Amino acid sequence: MNYSDSELLNAAKNLMRTEANEILRSAENLGLEIVNAAREIFACEGRVVVVGLGKSGHVGRKISATLASLGTPSFFLHAAEAFHGDLGMVRREDIGLLISNSGASSEIVALLPHFRRIGAKMIAVTGSLTSPLAQHADIIINAHVETEGDPLQLAPMSSTTLELAIGDALAVLVETLRGLRREDFALFHPGGTLGRKLLTRASDLMGTGEQLPVVKKNVTVKDALFVITGKGYGATCVVDENNNLIGIFTDGDLRRLMEKSGNDAFNTKIDDAMTRTPRTISPEALAAEAVRIMEQKEISVLIVTENNKPVGIVHIHDLLKAGIA
Repeated sequence: MNYSDSELLNAAKNLMRTEANEILRSAENLGLEIVNAAREIFACEGRVVVVGLGKSGHVGRKISATLASLGTPSFFLHAAEAFHGDLGMVRREDIGLLISNSGASSEIVALLPHFRRIGAKMIAVTGSLTSPLAQHADIIINAHVETEGDPLQLAPMSSTTLELAIGDALAVLVETLRGLRREDFALFHPGGTLGRKLLTRASDLMGTGEQLPVVKKNVTVKDALFVITGKGYGATCVVDENNNLIGIFTDGDLRRLMEKSGNDAFNTKIDDAMTRTPRTISPEALAAEAVRIMEQKEISVLIVTENNKPVGIVHIHDLLKAGIA
């Protein structure tokens, strides 16, 4: 059959509205069972074993990954593979989160006595409160839908969307009970952008030792220029006789000085040409804080200090390369 673009677009919109309405209806009917489930998971001394089959199995993998990413140890157990050795991964202190729309899939039902024998508690996410799964579970979360949204009413659509939403809701409740902070989340995602921003310190990226450009206050601009070009940061720290930081001299300072003094600029004492009281940061400060300061002050380098002595320097390019900026 030939369908117009508007007819196909309306079909897509109607499906999404159907799924959204099923989630809203479920949310209105949701009770303390999800709170009780979250408290059980929070108190669990083992792992959350998410069990599923077919489309619910794909949803279960995502729910397990979400729980783990928020600090709850979890793994996915395929209902069929469980009978070929994987059931050995389940322990008494674990909690089973079993997902099945019908609650009557033979593989899921066959697992129930084994979970009971092991002693692991069972939380059921099912669309049938009279199913074998619901009858054997310690806690039941109702995932019933009125319509799947599929024109044939055969393919799991609304039901798997609702299962996923319930899994996310559970994860959020456990996250809340755990008091998870952004810093904690970063520990579970060290390779991600947020992880890098919350874990990377200025000391991890700064140039130090032989890389650190430093001159005394009594040298000339010409001498400082050799240090600036040799170190490659476009700037140099200026220190007094006790190595205390008293200023910074950048290539921008040089341009402004040359506009003012011409060739005489090179013979100027650095103490007369530098920018005094430069912005600094501590080695333990987050690299993301360095980015914030650089953006706010429109500068490209920050001096890293300890007890007012320069110990490193951070350039915006270092932050870009590390994925912080």
